[in-house]
Amino acid sequence: MRRGVQYIRTVACQIWHTRVSRVALAAVGLAAILWAGWALFRASRAVSESARRGAAEEEIAFVSAPLDRRGPSGLEAISAPAVFRDAALYRGRLYVCGPAGLVEYDADGGVKVRYRVGLDLPGPLVSIASSGPELFIATQGEGLLAYNGRAFRQVRPEAAAYRTLTAVLPLATGRVLLGTPKKGVLVYDGKRITAFHPALSDLAVTALAGDDSSVWVGTVDRGVLHWHAGEVERFGESEGLPDPQVLSLAVTPEAVYAGTPMGVAEFVEGKFRRVLASGFFAQSLLVRGGKLAIGTLGEGVVEVPLAAGRQRPARQSGEALPGKVERLLEIGGALYAVSESGLYVVDEGRGGFRRVLDREGALLADRNVSALGFDGAGRLWVGYFDRGLDILEAGGDRATHVENDHVFCVNRIVEDRERAIMAVATANGLVLFDAAGKQRQVLGRNEGLISNHVTDVVPRAGGLTIATPAGLTFADAGGMRSLYAFHGLVNNHAYALAASGERLLVGTLGGMSVLEGDAIRANYTTANSGLRHNWITAIVPVGAEWFVGTYGAGVLRFDAAGRWQTFPDLRAPFEVNSNAMLATDRKVYAGSLSGGLYVYDRAAGRWSNLTAGLPSRNVTALAAHGGYVYVGTDNGLVRFPEVL
Repeated sequence: MRRGVQYIRTVACQIWHTRVSRVALAAVGLAAILWAGWALFRASRAVSESARRGAAEEEIAFVSAPLDRRGPSGLEAISAPAVFRDAALYRGRLYVCGPAGLVEYDADGGVKVRYRVGLDLPGPLVSIASSGPELFIATQGEGLLAYNGRAFRQVRPEAAAYRTLTAVLPLATGRVLLGTPKKGVLVYDGKRITAFHPALSDLAVTALAGDDSSVWVGTVDRGVLHWHAGEVERFGESEGLPDPQVLSLAVTPEAVYAGTPMGVAEFVEGKFRRVLASGFFAQSLLVRGGKLAIGTLGEGVVEVPLAAGRQRPARQSGEALPGKVERLLEIGGALYAVSESGLYVVDEGRGGFRRVLDREGALLADRNVSALGFDGAGRLWVGYFDRGLDILEAGGDRATHVENDHVFCVNRIVEDRERAIMAVATANGLVLFDAAGKQRQVLGRNEGLISNHVTDVVPRAGGLTIATPAGLTFADAGGMRSLYAFHGLVNNHAYALAASGERLLVGTLGGMSVLEGDAIRANYTTANSGLRHNWITAIVPVGAEWFVGTYGAGVLRFDAAGRWQTFPDLRAPFEVNSNAMLATDRKVYAGSLSGGLYVYDRAAGRWSNLTAGLPSRNVTALAAHGGYVYVGTDNGLVRFPEVL
């Protein structure tokens, strides 16, 4: 009996232990599952967070907003020649763009609407393409513009490196590819801007062509790159390209053509096949009627038959096409060519090209202004980077152009009232004009200057002080004498001069020197003073003080005691262009390399920044006369009343 009871207890105990073990095992298993799930959740969350951060890092911050241009009241543009850069058909109308703006032409070639850079659009404009409901325009420094036929929308990246575009390619999916000079190829999908592909980043892009499945990218120095199926293949000189610089692209269902300064490379099924038009500068390309049309630098348009065999290009005769042929288009079966000076069409009857659209006449000879100055008769002198200078009559209705071996690459224009002359500092000497605007004398090394390259000039009692990259030269009744680093000048490369009384300030590449008469009294650099940047580009006297422009630290204040002060409201550093500063009774103006015009209100003691209304943010020259401030840029000249 006892054995039976003991047996029952033993069996019951075993059953209990078995159940406990199973429960324990189940609990352990459940705990393991929960722990694994928690670990997986944390890992998934970490991966998602990492992916989110990675995506955020890849995205390029930008602002997309309707375009609203509100420049200073009374702002006027001084007419400069338009330059045609690109053209596209959109909703049956022809649109031509360039540094001056965008022009819409009707079917008869009449101007329908004109949108001006500075007043209506930011710019300059460099490339244009249409796709679906919008026209897309690439700008130099202001991002992308989208036009729907009624209004403009600006897509402007926050970082300056992404705002300068070189090419635009709308795709059928609605995405838009953007070429840049430093950041490679970007893609804009309406919500984000990102790098298109890692292998296409950090490139100097010149041209884009293709579609959603196959994109070809031309570059400045790395040949042509082909993206397809998520992979990128590069073709350079070793793969058959005649030159590593690609100027243009043309894509057909059968082949792809890459234009270079030394000819055109043909690709078939993604592989290099041959070189066409060897030795021709292929600025633009268009395939039509079994031929490849090539727009060149100075030889007009040539056509190459694409059939097998080595055939020489056939040149177009008739009216010559001046300058580069920027774009070739086929409109209504006819071949059109866009050059800097107008739009041309092939004359099928007589052969060759005839002009169908001409840029309108302009008062100024060029758009790239480098210096401004007024003479005693109220005439405005406008110097250009590479086109000499214009002298505009006081009425502003007529200009006289002066350009020769010496009046070229103008750096500074200054009136010497004591001697009734205009001194024009150029890269080829100091050119002196009389009161009638006639060239009278050229001073260079043969006449006693320390260098032919003159960067600035300032009249002083009895003569002129002349700045050069080799030091200073004093010209007066006693002749010519020079002063440079050997005599104590802080640096030989003098960029800017300013005089007040006996004191002369000399801004150089290596700091600033203060002279009294011909004697150096003090030198200031970042090592021995509060100067924030040694490269000094502009100086103007303001009362008993001086405002000093630098190439990298904005504008500083220098007082009579030799102390340097910064301006609290000029927090971000910027580059002041050479001699692009002006002081009036009310304001001080400083022209920057990429930030537009900085304006200091002398009464309020505050700076403001002006960009709206300017044809470019690169402000290169300033002058004031008759209550107006004249602002020269690398893309034209405007003026506005000084009371903003």
